[in-house]
Amino acid sequence: MKKLLTTALTYCILGLIAGVYYREITKYNDFTGDTQLSVLHTHLLMLGMFMFIIVLLLEKNFHIMQSKKFNIFYYVYNAGLLLTVGLMTFHGTMTVIGKETGAAVAGIAGLGHILLAIGLIALFMVMYERLKLEK
Repeated sequence: MKKLLTTALTYCILGLIAGVYYREITKYNDFTGDTQLSVLHTHLLMLGMFMFIIVLLLEKNFHIMQSKKFNIFYYVYNAGLLLTVGLMTFHGTMTVIGKETGAAVAGIAGLGHILLAIGLIALFMVMYERLKLEK
């Protein structure tokens, strides 16, 4: 359970840093337009911190970490989230400094979203397995 709490804390810290980064880089560059940096903070807090707090509660009640499929969820979901927010950071920063990004950035970010979806599917598979054992 400590692993889940540490993961949630890590995403909390990254989310707070992302909020400061957005504020400071846009202020430094006198940028007032739309950028993906504006939602980076909330993505990290909701998909990272809050998600792993919920998973921590699921572990406490259903012992989901005992499932062999749990590691699939944990590592695939984290990889997807980190890939997604990493590319959001890159694309948003390029927007603020006035540079264009190519289609490859959107494509790789799409892979991050696919990994997130696979991770969520794995989590539901774990939950169905654990609920079946509870009967």
